[in-house]
Amino acid sequence: MNPKITRSIAAGPLSIGGQNPLALIAGPCVIESEKIAMEIAEKLKRITTDLHVPFIFKASYDKANRTSIKSFRGPGLNDGLKILQKIKTELDLPVLSDVHKEEEIDPAAEVLDILQIPAFLCRQTDLLVKAAQTGKPINVKKGQFLAPWDMKNVVVKLEESGNSNILLTERGATFGYNNLVVDMRSLVLMREHGYPVIFDATHSLQQPGGQGTTSGGQSEMVPDLARGAVAVGCDALFMEIHTDPSKALSDGPNMLQIDLLPELLEQLVILDQVVKGKTASHSN
Repeated sequence: MNPKITRSIAAGPLSIGGQNPLALIAGPCVIESEKIAMEIAEKLKRITTDLHVPFIFKASYDKANRTSIKSFRGPGLNDGLKILQKIKTELDLPVLSDVHKEEEIDPAAEVLDILQIPAFLCRQTDLLVKAAQTGKPINVKKGQFLAPWDMKNVVVKLEESGNSNILLTERGATFGYNNLVVDMRSLVLMREHGYPVIFDATHSLQQPGGQGTTSGGQSEMVPDLARGAVAVGCDALFMEIHTDPSKALSDGPNMLQIDLLPELLEQLVILDQVVKGKTASHSN
């Protein structure tokens, strides 16, 4: 039996949900520099274009919730948005980034195609209301502390603020100290809210604060969880990807190495077609 069909949400030139093909939201955890962000965006666009995968570029202009006060946070709102605008214009890509404060939302909405609410802030009513009022699609990451049915309250906050362009992302649940686990039932249960569900295949393998002043992770398991989520029936995948995760300035231990993406994405496309009851284009 096919998964429950959610509504289709437009994000820039593409749509997520409904019976649309599996989409990919991907990029480095944080904008380390314009050069690195552009390089990763260019490579991701080539890979996704070759496989006909709808693609949204993601990078944070500010990581406001790092473990240590000394951690790299990014270029900040103004410089970060300029870099994202350049990627959007020159590469013709929709872009997504996190918003942490209400005062960031208006300038961010002028550039971003999707506003993302971080997991730690998913219950911040004023932030949700302000984001909703932009009319932009809003991707809310389910807090590590919430059950999938608790996200109904988040959905209602956005709907009653006049916005039904909603995306919901599963990113694992806290399991003891410095550990997250994924309950794949969450992907099914959150679809009952009627909106597209995204699986964050890299943050789900994060070990928050697991290295003392930084987070650890199990990036070697990204392909396994990604395949599982697509088989369950998610509408899009979220992955943080880097050319060299060992040198990434944020979340390196749980990021996917970009050279591993093409083969994995090819598998995921076929799985998505099987789940949606479509004939896989790669069939013999």
